[in-house]
Amino acid sequence: MTLTAAQRGAPPGEAPGAISVRNLNMVFGAPGGDVIALQNANLEIGAGEFISLIGPSGCGKTTLLRLMADLTQPTSGEIRVNGLTPTRAREQRAYGYVFQAPALFEWRSVLNNVTLPLEVMDFPKNERKARAEQMLRLVGLQNFTRSYPWQLSGGMQQRVSIARALAFDPQILLMDEPFGALDEITRENLNMELLRLWRETGKTVVFVTHSISEAVFLSTRVVVMTSRPGKIEGVVDIDLPQPRGAEVRELPRFFELATQVRELLRRGHGFDLHE
Repeated sequence: MTLTAAQRGAPPGEAPGAISVRNLNMVFGAPGGDVIALQNANLEIGAGEFISLIGPSGCGKTTLLRLMADLTQPTSGEIRVNGLTPTRAREQRAYGYVFQAPALFEWRSVLNNVTLPLEVMDFPKNERKARAEQMLRLVGLQNFTRSYPWQLSGGMQQRVSIARALAFDPQILLMDEPFGALDEITRENLNMELLRLWRETGKTVVFVTHSISEAVFLSTRVVVMTSRPGKIEGVVDIDLPQPRGAEVRELPRFFELATQVRELLRRGHGFDLHE
């Protein structure tokens, strides 16, 4: 397998740009006065990187992800996805989006949930089935194609959601705290699965989380955001070895990096933050 620059541990600037955020501002109108969700955000993400966005609730993490995905429009500033506007990138199927909840249709089988975006995009029927089966093999659910969401655990449902997002082979995967509602053991197992998928596919991943340890374990860089108005307080380069196994969490360097992220969070919010 050919590794990307980010996977080799090369500086992010070596990789061609996947997402560029420049002077981005997002203000929501509200009855009690305007709410500044993002203020002057700037970020460059190279192709093949795994970027985590971390910060407390209301700091603009999900807003930033939704702006990248063209789910909402910024008040001012600029975003480019593969050099295109988010709208144009969406039209070219540049990214898949994984929500906090799996959002599966209970009346559709696992296979038919994964084929859904391919049906919307009018892929040929035979190709839809082949792609869905391939993605379900990738997430380890090849034996559950005929099952229904209500027959699966929460972790398995989220794997179906990831398979669905990958079905049309986007270059970028946007993930909005997909494991936040899961128990710790399931969450750590899915962290391992996600890293395996990232290595095998070479996708660019932007991942929202509230967990310091999850962000450090998964990422090539961790982007730390302040409380509202949401700003980027700092970026921590994660130089842990690849591929990463569970033993990485016990390395002294892991704790050093987690401390760096925690200190940025404290600096940006003015209070102690614990896992």
